[in-house]
Amino acid sequence: MLATLQNKKKVQNGWAMYDWANSVYSLVITSTIFPVYYNNVTKAIDGSDKVNFFGFEMINTVLYSYSISFSFLIIALISPLLSGIADSTGKKLSFMKFFAYLGAISCVGLFFFDGSNLEFGIICSVLASIGYAGSIVFYNAYLPEISEEKEYDFLSAKGFALGYIGSVILLILNLLMIQFPEAFMIPDGGIAARLSFLITGVWWAGFAQITFNVLPKNPFGKNVTREILSKGYKEIRKVFFEVRKIGVMNKFLASFFFYSMGVQTVMYLAASFGDKELGLPGDQLILTILIIQFVAIIGSYFFAFLSKKYGNKSSLVIMVIIWIFICGAAYYVYTVYEFFALAFVVGLVMGGIQSLSRSTFSKLIPESTTDHASYFSFYDVTEKMAIVLGTFSYGVIEQLTGSMRNSSLTLGIFFLVGLGFLLLVTIPKSQLNAS
Repeated sequence: MLATLQNKKKVQNGWAMYDWANSVYSLVITSTIFPVYYNNVTKAIDGSDKVNFFGFEMINTVLYSYSISFSFLIIALISPLLSGIADSTGKKLSFMKFFAYLGAISCVGLFFFDGSNLEFGIICSVLASIGYAGSIVFYNAYLPEISEEKEYDFLSAKGFALGYIGSVILLILNLLMIQFPEAFMIPDGGIAARLSFLITGVWWAGFAQITFNVLPKNPFGKNVTREILSKGYKEIRKVFFEVRKIGVMNKFLASFFFYSMGVQTVMYLAASFGDKELGLPGDQLILTILIIQFVAIIGSYFFAFLSKKYGNKSSLVIMVIIWIFICGAAYYVYTVYEFFALAFVVGLVMGGIQSLSRSTFSKLIPESTTDHASYFSFYDVTEKMAIVLGTFSYGVIEQLTGSMRNSSLTLGIFFLVGLGFLLLVTIPKSQLNAS
């Protein structure tokens, strides 16, 4: 029994380490260094922020918003079928590896992006995003397979906490490289920024080996057949009809969709907001993101503790309400200290809402099923479509009004709708087969 417990702990720790491995992409590429670098290298000598992308002229930050939307639209379209195939064949780990390596290699490719090859840079960033999002579908699906329901909240929080810690360590190293390139024998800060993209890819693929070596390859002993595509389609179709019957899951996914539109858009475009609306230099923007990461570690565990005491729904409601106030406050932020204060609050609820959303959904999956990837594909597609619509609407509003402040204010509406659906949810104390 002790050996079994030791092995279970090893698998759970290995699973959580994938957050350590891939979260550097979220922090370095999507949130801090790449957006700042991208804005700098895509500005014209005269200060214009217009770029030409395959013959289309648009604002650089709008193009970036659209590229994020496109990448998550792709993964939202293909992940349900892939999840069905993974569940029907037992190849979940293989799919996870494929997307992880795609993302890591694409990060390495960004080293060669210098502004003169805009199309190449956007393509690499899109492929990196697809790799990240695709691997997460299968990573999340392991949570109910390697732990018991009572462990979901804290194991999920542990993963996010490790992710925040690991990504902060790498970001600090990258920041030192950019600020003091001569100390690292690097010609200038621009080359240092590009090296950070390369290091991110190596870190991601390297530490992912810990996870790949301990996760079960085919825990339910399913066989691969020639009808792999048709079986995948049938699997996801079966789960789709099962999900439709679980009322509490439908309401939760509706709520998750709307508040994720806000959460994920803030994650992806906070640095761009600070750069364009406040004119903050790169080091202050990265310091802001560091504040968010450190506080998010505390937030993940704090809200996991709160959910244990008062329930998942109460914790989620509190966080969504805080997010609504964040969106309103962002419209009136004009100084660096106000931005830092807002970042502190964002960090507190960012880690908590992501961690608790994942563990809450795990509790709603029927205990009798082995189709965890297919169930989690609905969760992940919901999140990806939220990112698509959130970042796209953010870009459209900026393009129409000329201000990212108006876009930030609009995010508050998404949180309000999400809160409305969340109040209709009755989260059971044990997993349900129907509601």
